[in-house]
Amino acid sequence: MKTRKIPMRMCVGCREMKEKRSLLRIVKSAEGEISFDPAGKKPGRGAYVCRSKDCLEKAVRQRQLERALEHKIEETVYARLMEEIDVQ
Repeated sequence: MKTRKIPMRMCVGCREMKEKRSLLRIVKSAEGEISFDPAGKKPGRGAYVCRSKDCLEKAVRQRQLERALEHKIEETVYARLMEEIDVQ
C-alpha cells in the first residue's frame, strides 16, 4: 500500500510544525475580512494557529498574525477570534 503524505503547517504562535488537521486556519478574504476557516477551503491568504488560547495570544502579542496575513488587524477581530477559539 502507498503511504500518503501528511500536510504540515507552522503555527504562527509557537512556530512549531504540526499536522494541518490539528491546526485552525485564519483567513483574510479578498475584501479584507478576517475569520476562522473551519474547513480549510476558503479562498484568501491563510495563517495557521494551534487550538490553544496561549498560541493565539502569543501570535497577537508578537504581531505574527498581522505579518502572516499582511493586514492590520483590529482589536474587535482579535476578541472575536478569542471567542471562537473558546468554542472550538
